[in-house]
Amino acid sequence: MDVVQFRSENPTEKAFSREVRKRVRTYFKDNQISIHGNLNMYLKTVVMLSLYLGPFILILSLELSLWAALGMVVLMGIGEAGIGMCIMHDGAHGAYSSKQWVNKLAASTMFLLGSNTFNWKIQHNIQHHTFTNMFDFDPDISTKAVVRLSEHSQLKSYHRFQHLYSFFLYGFATILRLFGDFGVLLKHNREGITQAQKSSPTLEFTKLLATKLIYFGIIFGLPLLFTNINFWQVLVGFVIMQMTAGVIMTTVFQMAHVVEGTSQPLPDKDNIVHSEWLVHQLHTTSDFGRNNGPLSWYIGGLDYQVEHHMFSNICHVHYPAIAAIVESTAKEFGLNYNSKPTIFDALASHYRRLKELGHMTTEHAF
Repeated sequence: MDVVQFRSENPTEKAFSREVRKRVRTYFKDNQISIHGNLNMYLKTVVMLSLYLGPFILILSLELSLWAALGMVVLMGIGEAGIGMCIMHDGAHGAYSSKQWVNKLAASTMFLLGSNTFNWKIQHNIQHHTFTNMFDFDPDISTKAVVRLSEHSQLKSYHRFQHLYSFFLYGFATILRLFGDFGVLLKHNREGITQAQKSSPTLEFTKLLATKLIYFGIIFGLPLLFTNINFWQVLVGFVIMQMTAGVIMTTVFQMAHVVEGTSQPLPDKDNIVHSEWLVHQLHTTSDFGRNNGPLSWYIGGLDYQVEHHMFSNICHVHYPAIAAIVESTAKEFGLNYNSKPTIFDALASHYRRLKELGHMTTEHAF
């Protein structure tokens, strides 16, 4: 796949890109604030890790009824999603701390979830963040089997029902990632992406295999060793935990990109997107429900997706402050700033977009 380039001859787009960068830099400089995490971020880290690890410790140390154990695994799923959205995400972007070893440590919390940071950084940081909402370039909207997330992918007859079944399937997202990491890494190795990241395919595969074995050994082995819970009960609990996390994380991510008002552009025959990169992010991303209080705190600033995509090196705890800067600058330059007022508006918009994509042919997309 050839490299896509972002080029624009539009003076308004160029001026906006310069000005919004300047104003955000000025905000941090004038207020003498670090772009990285603060006390709020550290407190959130403790809370999310406790939500995930605390219930697991209780399962191992107390004789719980099956209903109590069920409550614990649901809490673990909520904590798992929180770790992914708040701690791992910022760490992988290098936004958690000014110290790289701290960022690596924060990103490594992904191993607690059984997944792989190397794959994540390639798929998310590089492919998704660079080529946002571009079919065949952004893995988040490219072919997803029975769920059609791009207007440029092939339309199947069953897609007309996807607005009814997609939310249930989102629950399997983390499970599919757990086992799909092997195929993804092998693809990266085969295409030379691993080597391009200055890493060894053999080393990365060994690390992947080792971390998976350790994860499954802990998540399945410890309950079987220290409790009276049998294998099938552990398996059911594991699936419930993963589906809880999967529904939360996948739905949150979809409400930022697969909603009404976000575009899905393609490069031209010369692999050029005729837009400034920051403007491309503005057109392909949406904020939602930015005043949700505790919910906004929990989802790690992903309701401020416009700001995250434009400034992913900035810790999410600062997004509420810079959102006003980005939005006012966009409006000043006559550029659309997509934002859904509430999380329910975003959910409804995603539902309508799924329904639309279930009927829209590729011919209608152009």
